[in-house]
Amino acid sequence: MPETTPTLPAESDVVVEFRAVEKHFGTLHALRNINLSVKRGEVVVVLGPSGSGKSTLCRTINRLETIDSGEILVDGAPQPAEGRELFKFRTEVGMVFQSFNLFSNRTILDNITLAPRKILGQNKAVAEQRARELLDMVGIGAKASSFPAQLSGGQSQRAAIARALAMDPKVILFDEPTSALDPESTQDVLATMRQLAERGTTMLVVTHEMSFARSCADRIIFMADGAIVETADPETFFSAPESDRARSFLSSVH
Repeated sequence: MPETTPTLPAESDVVVEFRAVEKHFGTLHALRNINLSVKRGEVVVVLGPSGSGKSTLCRTINRLETIDSGEILVDGAPQPAEGRELFKFRTEVGMVFQSFNLFSNRTILDNITLAPRKILGQNKAVAEQRARELLDMVGIGAKASSFPAQLSGGQSQRAAIARALAMDPKVILFDEPTSALDPESTQDVLATMRQLAERGTTMLVVTHEMSFARSCADRIIFMADGAIVETADPETFFSAPESDRARSFLSSVH
């Protein structure tokens, strides 16, 4: 028989997968039977009223919140429990928070190059070149030598996005990234996020910004009371939501 060359399995197009995930905070049932997958290059926007479980869902992906039962896979692998493997895992899942979490005593350039140098082992010149490219991309290249206190809120959030991108993550999680910003800064940050979406960055975004959800999402996940109530493309969700809960939510935000 002729020799055959084994074929390697194709890279899965699913980056994040929730399987029957449950989460409680005491008596509060924060996540109820969550089944969800995020595909490579997809922008998934999570909408819902306050207290619906959106941020908890986001924070469970990189294990900032642990789950009670079920499973979360990233690139087909289960989350590590603790220790060095969990630390490495978190470098592959970028996170942009409501607060910017920049080191106040370091320049913006240092903030962005610190993790690539310390964790990925990049040399200083390579890390700084990449950081400057990212700062230019997010529109604050001139702020590389500034300290966080010298930046506006919108500039700080764009620096935080550049910091997440510097680790070349498999997915970037955005947990209400514009909630602490004024309207002008919000538009600057959303423009940066739109640019990432156009570049094919895999993103899961928790937001109250309906215009971003409508124009940039590949898929809308609507949550209420810890559960996914419906999933749809933006046009369908905004023009013809299936559930009374979604219709009520949309009427309250317009």
